[in-house]
Amino acid sequence: MLRIPELAMPRTRKVTTVCNDKKEVWNDREEAQDFFLRQIMTAEGEERDRAECIYIQLIHGLDECSDED
Repeated sequence: MLRIPELAMPRTRKVTTVCNDKKEVWNDREEAQDFFLRQIMTAEGEERDRAECIYIQLIHGLDECSDED
């Protein structure tokens, strides 16, 4: 669990995601959210779970989001 409540964290436009060990830097948080939301809607099984994990972190304002628990 996180030490600092996610809602207290600053929301920046730049965000880093790590999904399936692939690191990607996004210059626009909304673009990353759109991408992972589409992944949630189209993927199944483990891929969907990974995308959902990252999407939740993105909407809570984290600057680094990972699909690992």
